[in-house]
Amino acid sequence: MVQVRRRAFLQLSTSLGLAAPALANARDAWPNQPVRFICPFAAGGPTDVAARLVADGLSNTLSQRFVVENRTGSGVVVGTEAVAKSAKDGYTFLYSTVAHSVLRPLFSNLSFDPVGDFQPVALVGVIPMLLMVNNNVPAKSLKELMELFRASPGKYDYGSSGAGGAVHLATELFLHQAGGLKVNHIPYRGSAPAIPDLLNGNLTMFLNVASDGVASVQRGTTRGLAISSARRMPQLPDVPTFGEAGLPGYEAYTWHMLFAPAGTPPEIVRMLNESVNKVMREDRVRQRFSEMTIETRSDTTPETAARWLQSEMVKWEPLVKAAGITPS
Repeated sequence: MVQVRRRAFLQLSTSLGLAAPALANARDAWPNQPVRFICPFAAGGPTDVAARLVADGLSNTLSQRFVVENRTGSGVVVGTEAVAKSAKDGYTFLYSTVAHSVLRPLFSNLSFDPVGDFQPVALVGVIPMLLMVNNNVPAKSLKELMELFRASPGKYDYGSSGAGGAVHLATELFLHQAGGLKVNHIPYRGSAPAIPDLLNGNLTMFLNVASDGVASVQRGTTRGLAISSARRMPQLPDVPTFGEAGLPGYEAYTWHMLFAPAGTPPEIVRMLNESVNKVMREDRVRQRFSEMTIETRSDTTPETAARWLQSEMVKWEPLVKAAGITPS
């Protein structure tokens, strides 16, 4: 029995001894071919632009091409599914957003598990939401807007970039935390088509991703009433935070995260995490992200990114179910 245990110990020791150099070699060898970032959003949009900035930075840092491939369809399902079913070799990753955290309640027949089939690599950045109203709305503050909605339930409309998207989720959370306000939801195919209807008065309110809303508030064609960041945005110093405006505790963001297929070698995941953090500390990248109102993150680990995803799922999944949100 002692000899059997001794042989087993020697075999384990030998395998561990071989494993360490193998992991080191994998780290040294990777990447030795182009790496794909699947982005489940359309080319030219804010998520795509950010993904390409990260990819370009990694191409310079790791001396290998990182390319962005746009794969859209069924919201983010088609692109996300492609990564879930891809090889776990460190050459295919997913660049996605808060949309990943609501896949389970939105789609009952997914062929993949948004949690079990993915390994978060790094949280790249967080984007606050900007509450805007058209200039004909009599409410001049967030409190006045909530009073307006409370006095006339179902009379007013709000727009979103699509059912189940970040804008829809953020607005429903606002209405819920403001006391269950009743405002009609008008979904659009993206944010761009909703803006003209906000300007001409067909929409009362649009709680949009800040990167898509700053320009119209700066021009004075819409009125900004609150921003969901912890501090006021330098681009809109006169727009208060939700806490300052009368709704403390409201937190809604969209965010960008890099995911690996579950089973990707942990050394590669760790190396990519470190490289992404390095890219996000570059002045050029930080400046470009700031112009898009994205608050960069450069200190996350795979573990903290996973905890962030879990906390977002805890926040959004019950809201999707309670509000009866379905895919557009």
